[in-house]
Amino acid sequence: MDQKILVILPHPDDEAFGISGILAKSIAEGAHVTYACLTLGEMGRNMGVPPFANRITLPEIRKKELEESCRIIGIQDLRLLGFHDKTIEFEDQELLDEKINSLIEEIEPSLIITFYPGYSVHPDHDATGEAVVRTVGRLPRSKRPPVHCIAFAKDHEAAIGKPTILYDVADYLEQKIGSIRAHRSQFQVPGLSEAGISKELKERFGVERFWVYPFS
Repeated sequence: MDQKILVILPHPDDEAFGISGILAKSIAEGAHVTYACLTLGEMGRNMGVPPFANRITLPEIRKKELEESCRIIGIQDLRLLGFHDKTIEFEDQELLDEKINSLIEEIEPSLIITFYPGYSVHPDHDATGEAVVRTVGRLPRSKRPPVHCIAFAKDHEAAIGKPTILYDVADYLEQKIGSIRAHRSQFQVPGLSEAGISKELKERFGVERFWVYPFS
């Protein structure tokens, strides 16, 4: 049976740096990926360099950037859940959990990818991870898919240990760099040019790290 991966993240571009390589690799190997993006990142501070967006146009621009990123990675199913940027921690938990549970029931994923709650820097990241862990934790053990988490907060390894899984995605850097570049309103990465990928970027982006969430 082909792998079914459910990605649950709060912002357009959250997929680009940490998981786009393994998603591209998994898709090339036959996986089906559903990406549930909670918001359109409409409160983002970056408007491009030089600026080409404003507070009114940014949501639609970021939506198109996300669609381009998904196309480059090969993601087959993008879901926009319609929550508001920078408010996930204040959302009705029951509503948030119901939406996540509905996705799990529909898709029956063999793997879920999200942020590690408490170790992902942004309040939206942590709140999204908390909702996923909370929802999956309520499922019977026999129906509980593994949850692989992204973590990058300062000193996170001191708290949660070394990554559980390391993926070499060097063969999928073209898709990964394409995903990052798609979010042009948000990122201008030194060394990221049309001419190619620098050695530094290959070293920086060639491995993706995940923690398997330890449900008690």
